[in-house]
Parts: sequence; C-alpha cells; structure tokens
Amino acid sequence: MTTLDRMMPKFRWGNVTPTALGNRVRRGPGYQFYKIVPNDVMEFAAGRGIEEELEAGNVDQAVANYWEAVELLAKERVDVIILGGAPVSANFGRAKVLELVQQTKEKTGIPVTTPLESFLAAMHHLGLKTVTIGSRWGDQLNKDLGQYLSDGGIEAVGITTRSQTVEIAHGMSFEEGLETALNVGREAALAAPNADAVFVPGGAAMSLHAIPAIEEEFKKPALTNLSSEVWEVLVQPGVIPPVQGWGQLLATP
Repeated sequence: MTTLDRMMPKFRWGNVTPTALGNRVRRGPGYQFYKIVPNDVMEFAAGRGIEEELEAGNVDQAVANYWEAVELLAKERVDVIILGGAPVSANFGRAKVLELVQQTKEKTGIPVTTPLESFLAAMHHLGLKTVTIGSRWGDQLNKDLGQYLSDGGIEAVGITTRSQTVEIAHGMSFEEGLETALNVGREAALAAPNADAVFVPGGAAMSLHAIPAIEEEFKKPALTNLSSEVWEVLVQPGVIPPVQGWGQLLATP
C-alpha cells in the first residue's frame, strides 16, 4: 500500500448543505459527525443555499441550487448524497423529495437520502409508529413536517415550536443551540409521554448531545437528523460497526 493509498477515504459522504454560508460562521464542520464515525469516512459538502430559497417561496431556484451541489459532489465520486436539512424536505414535501432522489440516482448512479427519509427508515426498522418532535420552527413548517412523516407512515403525536427562521436558527451561539435542542427535546417528551420515540431535528442546534440525555431521562429512543443518516447509510449496511454511547438506534446492528 502506497502513502497515497493510505490517504484515501474508505467512504465518501456527500452533503448538500441546506443553507448558504454567506457572512455566517459555520461552526466546527464535522464536529458532530466525527464523534460517531471513524476518521476514514470523509465528508464532502457543497451548497449555495436551498433552505433560504424555500423559505422565500423560490422553489425553482432551490431545485437549481440542489442540482448544482449534486454536480459538484458527483465529481468528487462520493458514495452517497445527503440532501441536508429537515426543513428542506418538509418544505419540498415527500412526493417532490422522492422525485429528486430518483432523478439523482438515475442521473449520477449515486444513492441519495435525506434526514427525514433516514428517520422514517430508522423508525420502521425499530418497529415504532409514533413520535413526538422537539421542533424549533413555526406552525406552518411544523405542519409540513408532520405531513411528511404521515406520508411515510409515522404519526407525529406531539411537536414543540420556537418560530425560528433560518436567520434566527443560525444566529444562535453554539451554547444557545445546545441548550435549545435539549429543551425542546425534553418538552416534546413531556408533552406526549405515550409517543414511541423523540425526534430532535435541525442541524443548526447540533442536537446529537440530546440523544443520551433524553434516552436516559425518558427511557425511549431519541433520534436526530445525523444519527438517522449515519445509521441508514453506514451502520445498517455494515460500512461501520454499531456506535455505542449515542443512543439505541446507532447501537443497533
């Protein structure tokens, strides 16, 4: 094996980032990711901004930005493409997301998933049917999120709200994001104690840390965007072994 061979990643993770960075700070790219995956899985990220365009009602531009990012990631020969951002999927709706997924597979030959598709796959794998959601978003986005999950066979029996827009969400400090994720997760669990699981979506709050806290406190599975994606793409097919310490889902062989 040459030195160059040893530098090659085992798996190339392509991430279509939901927002354009602009003048915002992107905190710790991969910080959560590399807490649960080995360092021979390499993240590639591209994106001009999809979430902002959808929030403004510019669906055609959001789709155009998606295809631009896909082209960039395909050139990097990624092994999977993640259409990032739970609000992106919720705003598009499941029918449009599945259409984009299929079109991307046909065009590039690369498997595609999204946070909500990974979450649905994880819930079905665990045999769970109902969820309560620790949301930081407003009523319309929450409604769209609930409809998306319903279309995928999962019932949202509780959901919190903080009315955060893209700008507000990305304006949180690191500490504010951590605290908010844990607060909405706990609030959701308390609001619907009979739910099978707790879902804390949204990457801006870096919510991975909420998983062990909520599972210990409420004795039920807790899932996030990232934990669902890593389970579906890497753990389930055996690319990496089950991950201990970050919740029941990732520990599932």
